[in-house]
Amino acid sequence: MWPARRILVVVGAVIASSAALPVAAAAAKSPPIKKAPAKSTACTRVLGRASVAGPTNTVAWKVGLESRIGVFDRVPGKTLHPSTYVAPKDAPWLLVLARPRAGDDRCWVLVRLPWRPNTATGWINANLVVVEKTPWRIEVSTASRTLTLFGAGRSVRTVSVVVGKPSTPTPTGLFAIAWAVPWNPNDFLGSWVLELTAHSDVLQQFDGGDGTVGIHGRGGTSLLDPLGSARSHGCIRLANDSIDWLVQTVGAARLPGTPVGVS
Repeated sequence: MWPARRILVVVGAVIASSAALPVAAAAAKSPPIKKAPAKSTACTRVLGRASVAGPTNTVAWKVGLESRIGVFDRVPGKTLHPSTYVAPKDAPWLLVLARPRAGDDRCWVLVRLPWRPNTATGWINANLVVVEKTPWRIEVSTASRTLTLFGAGRSVRTVSVVVGKPSTPTPTGLFAIAWAVPWNPNDFLGSWVLELTAHSDVLQQFDGGDGTVGIHGRGGTSLLDPLGSARSHGCIRLANDSIDWLVQTVGAARLPGTPVGVS
């Protein structure tokens, strides 16, 4: 479905609304928190007075990767080694899931990781990333087959979407957008693909990839599945003009790291 990254995509729909413009303007005025000097060790030195925490109804925090860094299963002590590594090629921004914690004279943040299992998390060194907050949040209901964009806790628009069919359901949980990639509007995936940190619970492999789920537009034969139906392999599909509006409203560069709740 997406040869370049070979993912399994689920597309969701959003309809344009002028009411979103004040929210978008407010988001644009929120500057990122600059990285602290390498010598800073306490969370207050790294993050200042910012109330960094897990996603709420009104705000979420995310961290931007600038290099390959270690990921720890728990807040490290002096002898603990990374369990794995994450790099900008995996996802440029990661969603923060909890309040930061100090350990080994450093500040650590818990993030959602962009690979299996869908609940994958890890602690990373806050000194090595850029921390930024976002007012945007997306909620998908597989029961009502709708997608809602929220800005600063306010519902901007709710639209009808295509979700996974019973044999390949859309996975549920708290995810994040990993990538926002422009696509061919006439292709099956439509004009944009928003790859998620979610993966199919049924398909371990799909179209040469690892069953990654996403939100994308509609084109070609995907137009045969009407909005409001459950016919995808797990992805969330929406009309091209709707996903175009969504990307323009939030900003393509700001979408990675945005929380996406699927219920």
